[in-house]
Amino acid sequence: MIKKAVTWLSLHTGKPILKLTDEDYNQNGMNDILTEYGRAYNVNIKIFNVVQHTITGWPGGKPNADDTNRPERAEPFPKRVLVFSPHPADDVVSMGGTLMRLVDHGHDVHVAYQTSGNIAVYDDEALRYADFLTEYSTKNSGKNLYKKLTDTMNRKSPGDLDSAEMLELKSNIRKAEARSSCRYCGIPDDNIHFLEMPFYETGRERKKKTGRKDFELIKNIIQKVKPHQIYAAGDLSDPHGTHRICWDVIHRVLMDVKDQDWFKDCYVWLYSGVWQDVDVSEIDMAVPLSPGERMKKRRAIFKHASQKDQPKYPGRISGEFWMAADDKTISNAKNYDNLGLAEYDSIEGFSKLVLDS
Repeated sequence: MIKKAVTWLSLHTGKPILKLTDEDYNQNGMNDILTEYGRAYNVNIKIFNVVQHTITGWPGGKPNADDTNRPERAEPFPKRVLVFSPHPADDVVSMGGTLMRLVDHGHDVHVAYQTSGNIAVYDDEALRYADFLTEYSTKNSGKNLYKKLTDTMNRKSPGDLDSAEMLELKSNIRKAEARSSCRYCGIPDDNIHFLEMPFYETGRERKKKTGRKDFELIKNIIQKVKPHQIYAAGDLSDPHGTHRICWDVIHRVLMDVKDQDWFKDCYVWLYSGVWQDVDVSEIDMAVPLSPGERMKKRRAIFKHASQKDQPKYPGRISGEFWMAADDKTISNAKNYDNLGLAEYDSIEGFSKLVLDS
């Protein structure tokens, strides 16, 4: 709470943390903090160090280094890492720079796409792929696919569900894009997992309640990888609540496995996507990106071509996903700069999850 208060005061007054005065605290109703710490200098130093220690260029931990003040432990190294992505693209949009950094540092990185994301593909985008198959496929089904889908669409009324063939095509489009993005990031095909949780597969915006199969899919991939790090979406404000449902299933599974021996050596990090702003005080690990790394992240996002232009379900996003991702990470870096920390091009931020007993 003191970290939250002091970082707010710094940004509110436009002063770096180390330049805050007793008067700043008193004029903003925060004299109770001075009563506890004595004077502004003492609390400023304490909180400055706390915020500074969140910054790391080694999200998987730096081997053979003192990790006393680092957000991630040095050992074991390399680590097994499991990144959960509610939809294809959430991984690179939210933490693409960190994902590539983990791969570059030699960690065994797995990505698990929780849902197909098929309803987020526009019909005309799907027809473009169907046309491609019609031109190049030697199979009869491929030759007929474009005509079959267009005939089905012409008979559709507003609000009707997509046909099974259309939904399958849209799912495959997103799988191909996700694989392309992962390969660009250096993740091998064997480490790419498409879970296709059943709760999502309704063909419409409204989803089913989660069931046993949804939980089994998440538990099985966690038990298979037995990760030292888990990354999951912590932004719960996406337009249709899919992120919230996906996180709820992960959280309940984690509560179920938390007493297993392997999990005692596992850290859980929550990333924030483009749907929800996160207060700088909530960042427990800040991974700085260089301008070049931000451009590489942008290219990884571009691999999801069906999502590149205006999102089908934009929520409060006014532009494209890569633009929102840039704005988010640049804003994080500006906040750290305004607090008096080092000035970076951009920063991806993560909150550490501590499971309830």
